[in-house]
Formats: sequence, C-alpha cells, structure tokens
Amino acid sequence: MANLKIERLNHAFQEEISMIMNREIKDEDLKFVTITGVDTSSDLSYAKVYYTVLDKNKKELVEEKLEKASPFIRTELAHRVEVRHTPELKFLFDTSIEYGEHIDKIIDSINQKEENE
Repeated sequence: MANLKIERLNHAFQEEISMIMNREIKDEDLKFVTITGVDTSSDLSYAKVYYTVLDKNKKELVEEKLEKASPFIRTELAHRVEVRHTPELKFLFDTSIEYGEHIDKIIDSINQKEENE
C-alpha cells in the first residue's frame, strides 16, 4: 500500500514539475527540458528527478540552472501537491534514452552482419 502511495506521488510530482518548468520558469534553456521520471524516498525526504535535454551540448549548463532553480520548483510544488513534507529535489540526467539508443545500434549491427553472411 505504501508503494502505491509513493508511485502516485511520483507521477503527480513528475506532472507538476513539468508544468512548473514550462509555465513558471522564464529561463529559455530550461524550456526544452523533459522530466522523464521521479523517484521519491519512502520517507518523502528526497526525490530524484530524472530529466533529458534536447540539445546535448547544453547538458552541463542545464544541470547548473536546474540546481539553482530547485528551491523555487520545490516551493511551487509544495503549493500544488498536498503532502505534509515536500521532498528535497535532486535533478539527475536520465541516461536511459542514450543507453536504449546504444542497444539499438548494437542490435542493428548484429542484424546487418547476419544479412551480409
């Protein structure tokens, strides 16, 4: 039952953080950030917020700006999602998409080798 509550909160946090990023934050570099997931600790003290960036060259810049915007995003999140304690947000770059692309390339190369044989 507790896991279901955490999953619901994760989904709510993901939606609300995405809306905050699109509507409330004025920085253009943060407009093209996609929130891919949220993983909240069981005691609701921390939440890992996973994100990706359209322009991979701005990855470090976006990381710095997200860290600076984190207190503002947390405050806005506290107004939007009703929980007793809003978790501290830690933004982490989501590497799962890059990993998936890497796996696709490996599979394609294997398929091409089989076709050439």
